[in-house]
Amino acid sequence: MILPTVTADTRLIHQGRPLIDVRAPVEFAKGALPGAVNLPLMMDDERHRVGIAYQQQGQEAAIGLGNELVSGTVKEARVAAWRDYIARHPDAVIYCFRGGLRSQIVQQWLADTGLVRPRIEGGWKALRQGLLGRIDEAAQQPLLAVAGLTGCAKTVLINRLTNGIDLEGFAQHKGSAFGRSPEPPPCQIDFEHRLAQRLLMLTGPLVVEDESRQIGEVNVPLSFWRAMERAPRLRVEMPLDWRLEQLQRDYILDLEQAYQVLYGPEIGCQRMREQLSNALWRLKKRLGNARLQRLQRLQSLAFREHERGNPQAHEAWLAPLLTEYYDPMYRYHLARQRDAGVQEYHVGDWESCLAAARHWSREKGELLI
Repeated sequence: MILPTVTADTRLIHQGRPLIDVRAPVEFAKGALPGAVNLPLMMDDERHRVGIAYQQQGQEAAIGLGNELVSGTVKEARVAAWRDYIARHPDAVIYCFRGGLRSQIVQQWLADTGLVRPRIEGGWKALRQGLLGRIDEAAQQPLLAVAGLTGCAKTVLINRLTNGIDLEGFAQHKGSAFGRSPEPPPCQIDFEHRLAQRLLMLTGPLVVEDESRQIGEVNVPLSFWRAMERAPRLRVEMPLDWRLEQLQRDYILDLEQAYQVLYGPEIGCQRMREQLSNALWRLKKRLGNARLQRLQRLQSLAFREHERGNPQAHEAWLAPLLTEYYDPMYRYHLARQRDAGVQEYHVGDWESCLAAARHWSREKGELLI
């Protein structure tokens, strides 16, 4: 029986096709295809032993050991898991690293039970190349970058746009020392795949936030980041009080709620405090000892007031952190962009910038037709 295949076409990702990743969990953790579920042929220790057999004795010995390790009730349980998933997702497709032996074995075992599903030609590797190619293609599309001082709700603006690319959302990090998420960050490969999956939906003008290349634990792919560097800027300008209210929501209240959902009220609040205090400590070299100690005192007082039901007290350390550290740093960054000849498309308040981004998108979209 000839086992069916499908080409490694990114439309599989764009269409949200259910994918069964039969690689070992350690491989899956290093980066998977979007929407894939890990139902491995071999677990990590089994794969390790088979790999040693392959290196020392060749392919035939490795296959023999694999069949020995995954046999009997172990094999029955894994076939049952694949069948159960396919029963719930009848159009599922199978893949391994290169679309070779492992996915073929899974196909054959399923076919032996009367269930035939295709595998991806070239497997994970081939489809990943297609996703990376989409990112490189997107670097040639019209691009607008949303800039502005910390607290100007640039990410909120991005997410109001149908063509917005939320890089911080894909990275699960808000981009500053205080931007860590309670959830573990994605690996570099998963970040790239999330970005590519979003780009598959957008063939016209794109709007991103003005970011540094590194966002938390991951890096924006070089071709796309260079396009971001060249992109015209849309600069949001909002007063300090407005920005502090935004930061209060993003970095205090939302962060506290996220931690409490994961760990409960008491431990969640404790972890939120630890994250904010550690973030401040990491700025020691840039702030200097005297300024750091002053902000730490203000932060400690704010935590006490927060426990008493007054989270507004955090403004006491957030305001000087903005005006004395983040704002001067951003203005220096802005001056360097101007010196490099980066165009400013529009400067204004949040609402006018949202309208300008939509106007730019319509205008550029019409030019592409």
